[in-house]
Amino acid sequence: MAALIIDSLFSLLNLNMELKVDIGFEQLLKVINQLPAAKIIQLKAELSGKSRTNEKSAYTGDFQNFLLSGPVMNDHQYENYKEARTRLNKWRTK
Repeated sequence: MAALIIDSLFSLLNLNMELKVDIGFEQLLKVINQLPAAKIIQLKAELSGKSRTNEKSAYTGDFQNFLLSGPVMNDHQYENYKEARTRLNKWRTK
């Protein structure tokens, strides 16, 4: 979590450097509280957007795998399906 916050801080401050810092959560909060109010609001928006994206991509991946692992029709079954639909449509319109 701290790494995500630090990455967001760097992007907000337009810093283009890579830095690995091992600081505690309390120290991180102190640094965040020193930011101007506008930057804190921007940081909140950045973090909430990233967390929603991560949740959404995990769900999408699971759902996509579920769909891809489902049953599929072969050519013969598809032809039978089309023929059955044609017959049902003719029967409905009589």
